[in-house]
Amino acid sequence: MSAHAESSRLRATPVLAVGVLAIGFAAPLIRLAAPTPPLVLAGLRLAIAAGLLLPFTLRAIRSRRLDARALRLGALGGLAYALHFGAWVRSLELTSVAASVTIVTSTPLMLAIVALITGRDRPTRRHWLAIALGVLGLSVLSAHGLDAGAGTDELWGDTLAFLGAVAVVFYLLLVRRLGPNLPTMAFLGVPCGVGATALLGAAYVTHLPIEAASPRALMFITLAALVPQLIGHGALTYSLGSLRPTVVGMATVGEPVVATLLAFLFLGEGLDALTAIGCAITLGGVLLALSPNQPAKSDKPVRKRSKIP
Repeated sequence: MSAHAESSRLRATPVLAVGVLAIGFAAPLIRLAAPTPPLVLAGLRLAIAAGLLLPFTLRAIRSRRLDARALRLGALGGLAYALHFGAWVRSLELTSVAASVTIVTSTPLMLAIVALITGRDRPTRRHWLAIALGVLGLSVLSAHGLDAGAGTDELWGDTLAFLGAVAVVFYLLLVRRLGPNLPTMAFLGVPCGVGATALLGAAYVTHLPIEAASPRALMFITLAALVPQLIGHGALTYSLGSLRPTVVGMATVGEPVVATLLAFLFLGEGLDALTAIGCAITLGGVLLALSPNQPAKSDKPVRKRSKIP
């Protein structure tokens, strides 16, 4: 790895860690925004974020820092956003929260499989170990909620959660193709705008009122746009310029851990021993994925043998 690439990776790692903390606020804020319909809530969250980012996006388009290719991929990313949020929030109504969260955070494993097939950004042994720890931790974390009956509704809910995970994978791979010089916040306004249009359009067609349930709900939706969307997803998008998609996907596995701890601290939800163990294992996997690479043995200086006179 070149010195420039290593420097970029070192800068991206703490940014990604902040992003994980930020997206962890999503679930508690969404819960506090109830009873706004999930489709409307997700659409308003993206619409507010897109509105705040609009000046940056327009400026980047005028200066051609966002070219036609970036706009095209950003629009596709917006459709992925809409599918992710739309499918996931609906899955929460059909299956258990534990099953939905476990499936929708399976992105690192999917990204690792894609990397093996394409031969690009293949995970290292350390990343495979981190993925294994993440899967184990999530399984323990959600064990108490995975005993839901496998009826028709539950199967549909699991399928929708899987579609939500696939959409995240698609978004991460799209952004990865744009390289490290992408103007992050300017670009993020494109998928946010397209995703908001798709979600709110779907809400309009299904005759849902396109408004928050109350001023208090609107405040929490706005906070969701500021913290998990702008800070969280902005950090994920920025990090993809320097880090492997598998690493960024692995970091998102920390979201349910952060959400669980926030719900314990601020929403009064219980935290039993099994949940705490699951959080610890999952967090260990995330930290392992984000830890610095160890220098290879071949990088060590080789001592020259002294010549025998």
